[in-house]
Amino acid sequence: MNMLPTATAETLCYLNGEYLRIADAKVSVLDRGFLFGDGVYEVVPVYAQRLFRFDEHMARLERSLGKLRIANPHTAEQWLVRMRRLVAAQHDHSGAADQLVYLQVTRGVAVRDHVMPSDIVPTVFMMATPLKPATAEQRHGGVACVSARDFRWERGDIKCISLLGNVLARQISADHAAVETVMFRDGFLTEAAASNVWLVKDGALIGPPTSEHVLEGIRFELLRELCEDVGIGYSLRPISEGEVAAADELLLSSATKEVLAVTRLDGEAVGHGTLRGKPGPVYARLYQAYQRAKQSESV
Repeated sequence: MNMLPTATAETLCYLNGEYLRIADAKVSVLDRGFLFGDGVYEVVPVYAQRLFRFDEHMARLERSLGKLRIANPHTAEQWLVRMRRLVAAQHDHSGAADQLVYLQVTRGVAVRDHVMPSDIVPTVFMMATPLKPATAEQRHGGVACVSARDFRWERGDIKCISLLGNVLARQISADHAAVETVMFRDGFLTEAAASNVWLVKDGALIGPPTSEHVLEGIRFELLRELCEDVGIGYSLRPISEGEVAAADELLLSSATKEVLAVTRLDGEAVGHGTLRGKPGPVYARLYQAYQRAKQSESV
């Protein structure tokens, strides 16, 4: 029995050189992505049918593949051609001009063995889905988050498909009707289940340094550029749990959230004075700068 919603089942996807309906796409049960979570992924936002920061996403894909010793199956131009076809098909199907392109590369199909085989062909899957942005209410009032110990594995720098730790972390926030789970390792901020986390102090934006525990989000460099454009200080350094609790503002960034204000953490209002529990001025400036970047940095 096909449990997919009709709209999803009819969506065009790309699988190993073919374009076909998602309902018709099939992967071997011996695929190492299915057996081991042995693969990587990327999520590229699309605005007005144009891919946002495509080159940066391709560079991160290359880094993730390299760390897993998987050869990139396509050139950047080949990825671009295939993505554009899926974006056009999704627009024709649903009318959505703003989308997300999900791509996944696994090591491929082989007899089950933990050792990485070197003579198999990677499995490549892509699909485009309508983008579900933050609501007007979330933009105006900010969102609630909860905190937790970062119990995920030690290689958060690889954008791999082994996401059970992130699933468990995100479920913590879902169980508390919150948008995200902000995580700490050994008393220092790492990231959220599916977002990077930033704090604002004295008018400057501060994020944790990239490491094996923190995925280098595409918005790291983007926010640095936006801060430079609008005159906001920017730095990456270790951030203690106490600093997060005392922040003037807290922000999330991701492909879907863009940049989003956190106004409550563990039930406590974020910020100080008249702005306590409200989106702050740094968020407002960065959000507007982000909207301008969307118009000029898409292909």
